[in-house]
Amino acid sequence: MSDEQFTRCPGCKTVFRVNAAQLALREGQVRCGHCRTVFNGREELISLSPPPPDEEPEVDELAQGPPTVTLRTARALEPLPPEVPVSPPVAAVDYENRFSGAKRRPHRLWTALGFVAIPLLAAVLVLQAVFHFRDGLAAHVPTTKVVLERLCAFAGCTIRPLRDVSALSIDASDLQADPAHRGLLILTATLRNRAPYAIGYPHLELTLTDAQDQVVVRRALAPADYVSGTANHAAGIAGNAEVPVKLFIDASATTQAGYRLYLFFP
Repeated sequence: MSDEQFTRCPGCKTVFRVNAAQLALREGQVRCGHCRTVFNGREELISLSPPPPDEEPEVDELAQGPPTVTLRTARALEPLPPEVPVSPPVAAVDYENRFSGAKRRPHRLWTALGFVAIPLLAAVLVLQAVFHFRDGLAAHVPTTKVVLERLCAFAGCTIRPLRDVSALSIDASDLQADPAHRGLLILTATLRNRAPYAIGYPHLELTLTDAQDQVVVRRALAPADYVSGTANHAAGIAGNAEVPVKLFIDASATTQAGYRLYLFFP
């Protein structure tokens, strides 16, 4: 085999048997099948033939190589693919310890703080919800009203009746001129609370209109304007209860033919 050639990997010193056709690929650039080092196979060619007996061998430490040489066939050399540039070997990754940092246990102090902070934050969230919905909670769950009132006495808040306009209605209303006083109108109405719990007193909007149903004057009436002085405004309208309204209105400066009455919460 006169065409037999040998090249040696500069990384691991492994000797490979090669041929000219293999070295012609990629201009001699190959990759070691043992340590994956990329090198020029032509530049690393060596001779394993012994020197002639009449010549003193030239000492070549690189050619001699290490005491033990592993001889591999040319199939162990992989030619570089066209799209892969020639680059120096990359240092090996420590796969055994690559996730060692993620396995570290948290400090005991942080663990203890977590056990304390999570229940505390949950309790604060519950208290905030109770504070925000205290009126509805007291209305729908009456047994909680005493406890909520005590908490509000400590926190400086109050328990108020719900302000739900859909639970209220005007069952009857009338606007008549006072026969004893010229220019004075008498408004009568009945407010009904259809809910089983107390609802706050609403505002009333009274609109006087002319013969063409155009607005002549409009006025908003607060609970203090139409609720009698003996009623407890803060307690609201009791559940399933009615409140009579009677109000005297001075309309001497206007001329009206009709009226509209609405209730609302500002």
